Amino acid sequence: MKDSKTDNRFPRLCAAFGLPMPVREYKFSDTRRWRIDYAWPDHLIALEVEGGVWTGGRHFRGMGIISDMVKYNTMAVTGWLLIRCTPQEMHNLRVMFWLKQAFDFRERGRRLLERRES
Repeated sequence: MKDSKTDNRFPRLCAAFGLPMPVREYKFSDTRRWRIDYAWPDHLIALEVEGGVWTGGRHFRGMGIISDMVKYNTMAVTGWLLIRCTPQEMHNLRVMFWLKQAFDFRERGRRLLERRES
């Protein structure tokens, strides 16, 4: 995420939709240099903005795809819920809806665990 205009708009949009403030460029692994574009570490929810979709950027060539698969699968098996989008999509309602659903899912899981423990 290098575009500061995009960086500033997204947190404001999250606030407008009642979502917590995300952490930018969150380093989620102690053993690798992996970062995720936007993260909510307390909820294990992340948003990865996939640039270069239409230009054949690094993420959409052989080794880039394989590297991202390792990163995303590592996130999945450690409990992260990952939403992926393009820079053009990150400010639309669909992405905000997916994020809202992710937070609702985490909240339902938390309540279910509380009921089981009591």
